[in-house]
Amino acid sequence: QVQLVESGGGLVQAGGSLRLSCAASRSIFRAYAMGWYRQAPGKQRELVASITGGGSTNYADSVKGRFTISRDNAKNIMYLQMNNLKPEDAAVYYCNYLTASLRGDWGQGTQVTVSS
Repeated sequence: QVQLVESGGGLVQAGGSLRLSCAASRSIFRAYAMGWYRQAPGKQRELVASITGGGSTNYADSVKGRFTISRDNAKNIMYLQMNNLKPEDAAVYYCNYLTASLRGDWGQGTQVTVSS
C-alpha cells in the first residue's frame, strides 16, 4: 500500500498563501487520479481539488481561482498552492486517491489555520 504524507500547513493571516505537499512512497500520480481533501472541526471531509493521471484538474467552487493543484511526477509529490486564504479555509488537509475504493487509511494530514 502506498504511503502518502502531507506537509506544509501552518498559521497564516487571511489573504496569505501556503503550499501543501503530498509525498507518495512510490510513483502513482501518472496512473491514478488524486485529490486534496479537507476537514474542518464538526464538518465532513470534503474534496477541494483533484488531478487526473493525465493532468486534468478540478476544484470545488469555494476554492476555484485561489487554489492550484499540481504534481511533480519525478519526485512523487503532489502540491496544493493556496492563495488568498480565508478563515473558512482552516482545516486539516489530506491527500488521497480520488477513487474511494483505492483509498487506504487516511494519513495525519496537515493543519491549516487562517487568522482573520
